Amino acid sequence: MLTSEQVQEVLTSTEADRIERTRSTKDTDKFREAICSFSNDMPGHGKPGYLLIGVEDDGSLSPGFIATDEIQMQFASYRDDGQILPQPMLSVFKQPHPSGGEFLVVEVQPSDLPPVRYRGRIHIRVGPRKATASESEERRLLERRSSHTRTYDVTPCWGSTLEDLDLDLFMNTYRRKAIDPEVIKENGRELVLQLAALHFYNLNRDCPTNAGVIVFGKDVLLRFPGSYVQYVKFAGKTLASEVEESLVIDGNLLEMMWTLNRFINSRFTMKPVKETALTERYIWDYPEDAIRELAVNAVLHRNYESNSPVRFYLFEDRIEIQNTGGLYGEASKENFPHVTDYRNPVLAEVLMVMKYANRYGRGISKAQALLAENGNRPAEFEIESNYIKVTVFKHPER
Repeated sequence: MLTSEQVQEVLTSTEADRIERTRSTKDTDKFREAICSFSNDMPGHGKPGYLLIGVEDDGSLSPGFIATDEIQMQFASYRDDGQILPQPMLSVFKQPHPSGGEFLVVEVQPSDLPPVRYRGRIHIRVGPRKATASESEERRLLERRSSHTRTYDVTPCWGSTLEDLDLDLFMNTYRRKAIDPEVIKENGRELVLQLAALHFYNLNRDCPTNAGVIVFGKDVLLRFPGSYVQYVKFAGKTLASEVEESLVIDGNLLEMMWTLNRFINSRFTMKPVKETALTERYIWDYPEDAIRELAVNAVLHRNYESNSPVRFYLFEDRIEIQNTGGLYGEASKENFPHVTDYRNPVLAEVLMVMKYANRYGRGISKAQALLAENGNRPAEFEIESNYIKVTVFKHPER
């Protein structure tokens, strides 16, 4: 909630680069562009921007506007739906209007990882001007980000160079999905600036970031020895059982995810189960989409400073997936899995862009729902300070 003084300020202020008022609740492009521009904070205020829903330009309440829970949920969803990248920091709440009634406030904090994009474009505001960032404005945002570096994936990968990256993979695969085609067509920026704009290169240190090497590295294991998935199939129910099959899934992140996805697609089966004399239904031993969500989650949230791989163990009666690194940031045992914080926010952005993840913070909930739909018991989580292990149980009829 805002104080009465803050309400007066946002309703009447002429700071056009920090406040936008609208009576509409339908123009989703306009709203996301505003959230993107407030996240980029081009003027460098270091203060939140405010999108006011149900408010006229003069600060009065829009006639007939009702701040319903549905409208509040609509705006809150813009944080997690993966269309604004990196994930914006925002809160949405109802606010009493001085004249009576309520309006909706979307409070957007400046991003620690600018530039922020919506549909592959960097939206900014400087005074009343709304635009896509120019090359010089984009560089200013990049320089500002360097001073806010917090997470391991955006820190410089010391000793690495452009020669360590598969630049063809960046330009012809990732960039085509991450950047608006018109922006690519008009792009005269040098390659390192293009990499830096997507958090893969540190301009100050003149080297790739850890994320750059993890995502596009030609030899990722040279610098990140634990960056692979170790698959083992056991004949029985314990680690002492005979090993029937083992496999290492490695490469840079894009190669590893492509291989892991194909592997999961080929590993699990369905069978018909009779329901009545005339009908039957099909059940999975393990729903492959649930296993995929949990495997992606492990690869994303693992601690890349560790030399231990993601472990994917298939037993006679269950699957265990384990990654190094416990819960991160604001996530805790008490609020898990309802609160998610990202150890590797740039890698999260990559998985969003490449469609291996569809929404922020929904992977575990989606997996549990798929398990329940198939008739499997819920997955169980073992959470420690240095690892997280999830156990998925085989369908009782398989």
